[in-house]
Amino acid sequence: MTRGMDYLLIGLGGFLGANARYLVAQWVGRIWGFGFPYGTFIINVSGSFCLGLLMGVLHHRPLDFLQPRLFFAVGFLGAYTTFSTFSYETLRLAQDGQLTVVLVYVVGSVLLGLLAVWCGFACGKFLIP
Repeated sequence: MTRGMDYLLIGLGGFLGANARYLVAQWVGRIWGFGFPYGTFIINVSGSFCLGLLMGVLHHRPLDFLQPRLFFAVGFLGAYTTFSTFSYETLRLAQDGQLTVVLVYVVGSVLLGLLAVWCGFACGKFLIP
């Protein structure tokens, strides 16, 4: 497959992932409100799980599935999860003096993100031994 096709797969995955992120953030915001960044929190934790799952499945064959990895891991999940939004929301909460919320958001995001990627990876390895 050519480099051009790789870029196309990444771009298409990124387009779909960015739109999925927007839709999930809006849906979560309508349900739980926008006072706490629940949307970004759920997106980053679920994206961590999905990346762990994908990489767990591909663990023993990293080069055999390069194109799906480019589409899903680099494109879709790269655009779906968002460290920059997480950082900005953390800054805004801190500027608003919500230091307890900042602590919960940062520690919760990192710990649950790590737990989610670990669980996803374990599930992926279990699915295809």
